[in-house]
Amino acid sequence: MTSPTGNAALIADLSGRVAIVTGGSRGQGEAEVRLLARAGAAVLIADILDEEGHALARALASEGHEARFFHLDVARPESWSAALDAAGRWRGRLDILVNNAGIINRKSTHDTTLEAWNRLIAINLTGTFLGMQAAAPLMRDGGGGSIVNIASNSAFSGHYDPAYTASKWGVRGLTRTAAMEYVTWGIRVNSVCPGLIVTGLNANAPHLKPMIGLTPMARSGTPDEVAQLVLFLASDASSFITGEDFTIDGGFTAGAAYRRVAVESGLLPSAEQA
Repeated sequence: MTSPTGNAALIADLSGRVAIVTGGSRGQGEAEVRLLARAGAAVLIADILDEEGHALARALASEGHEARFFHLDVARPESWSAALDAAGRWRGRLDILVNNAGIINRKSTHDTTLEAWNRLIAINLTGTFLGMQAAAPLMRDGGGGSIVNIASNSAFSGHYDPAYTASKWGVRGLTRTAAMEYVTWGIRVNSVCPGLIVTGLNANAPHLKPMIGLTPMARSGTPDEVAQLVLFLASDASSFITGEDFTIDGGFTAGAAYRRVAVESGLLPSAEQA
C-alpha cells in the first residue's frame, strides 16, 4: 500500500492563535509547525537546533506565515520560563503547546547506562512535565487552550528500548493527570502516539522493513499524517476531547501480531492475495 499524497487539507482555522512546538526545527516537529502555521497560528519554533529553526522561521515568513525561532532546552526550567516570556511578549497569549521534543536510545536494559537513562527521561518525560507546568498559566489567562503531548505506540507495549518506553508510558500518565487538573482552566490535554513514522533521521534504519511487514496497512506513516492529528487536537474541532491517547500507527497496536498469525494460518489473505 502506498503512502497517500496531497495531505494538505486543513480541518481547522487557527487564526489569532499562538502555538509553541518543541523539537520543531526538523522532522515530525517541522511538519507540525508548518501545518499549524498554514492553519493561521503564530508559531514559536522551540528547539536546540538553532540553524534549522531560524531557517524554518524564515521560510514560513517568506510564505506569509507568522513564525519565530526560540532556543529551548526542554529539560531546563529556566529555559521554559524564557520561552514563555518570549511568547507573552510576542503575542501576549498562548493557545497551543505541542510537546514534541524527544530522543531515542535504542539500547537494551542491560546496555543502557544511567547517564543515557537520565538524559532520555529528562528530555522526553521531564521536558513534557516542565512544558505543561510553564505553559498552563499563560493559557489559563488567555481563556484556555490545548496541549498535545507526543508519546508513542511504544507506550502500549514493551519496546526493546527501556528508557524510551518508560518515558512514553510516563507521557501518557502525565497527559491524563494534567487533563484532570487543567480542565477547570479551560485547557484540554491529549497525547498522540505514533507508530513507525519515517523522517530523514531514520530513513535507513534496519527496523523499517520488519516493522512495515508487521503493520496491517503495510507501510510507514508520514510526518504530515501525524501533523494532521495534532492540528485536529489543537483546534476547536476537538473541543470535547481531553485526557485521551490517539494511536496513529496503521493498525499496529490494534493487533498486528494476531493479524500476522491469521495471515500465516490462512484465516486472512495476505497483502499480495487481497
